[in-house]
Amino acid sequence: MKNLKILVADGNASLRNEIYSILTRKEDVDSCRCVSSGTEAVDCLKAGDYDVLLLDLVLSHADGFAVLEGACALPKQPKIIVMTSLSQDEVVQKACAYGIYYYFVKPFNMDSLMSRIFEAPSSIPAAEKPALRLSERMPPVKSLDERIANVFLAVGIPAHIKGYHFLREAVKQVYADRSIINSITKELYPGVARSFDTTASKVERAIRHAIEVAWARGKIENINGIFGYTIYSKQEKPTNGEFIALVADKLMMDDLTKAEQSKTAV
Repeated sequence: MKNLKILVADGNASLRNEIYSILTRKEDVDSCRCVSSGTEAVDCLKAGDYDVLLLDLVLSHADGFAVLEGACALPKQPKIIVMTSLSQDEVVQKACAYGIYYYFVKPFNMDSLMSRIFEAPSSIPAAEKPALRLSERMPPVKSLDERIANVFLAVGIPAHIKGYHFLREAVKQVYADRSIINSITKELYPGVARSFDTTASKVERAIRHAIEVAWARGKIENINGIFGYTIYSKQEKPTNGEFIALVADKLMMDDLTKAEQSKTAV
């Protein structure tokens, strides 16, 4: 398709800049606009005639589902490609119900994203939306490491710091044995330390630093969005144990939900 008008709505500035840099060098792209909030995205959709919308579901002011509502109300719906850290089945299905074209779970391959953008059709009249085919849109089943990484990515914990790896191991241990969170100093920290040939005190400090980094990045709406309700504000930081337990509990609740859905399906 030629002369595409593309709107990118994502709270991650580095990702927006990367996508913008690639798209503005494409001959088939007429224009590319990037916004960071849901309200900006809705306003842009109302004011412009976009062919493609690249959309994160976790946005400030108005979430991605509010943007999807706005897109569906347009006479001509743009081709919508979701790119988000949320991989829960119920979230994917809810997004697919709006007639999205593809669902990418972060981190994703940029070449794959570009391929989907330039696949036809570029836009879909509201009365001619294709039948929903969930099997073609659902991401593959994620490993525990990938699911934890998705949470950390959305929260804003960078993968290159030691605390990221210590936190991931701590969550995995609490996921396997919930009772260990009650002995965080005597059992959890030493257990993580043994896995990395370091000391419990270094594990504790590195995990604290990772949480501090996440809160400094200001992605509080992402954190609350992941867990489905308001837990923390900018001024309220969880303890190491609270954060580890929160992530582990979230993973376990997702598993229980999927198990109940499987029973119902049977």
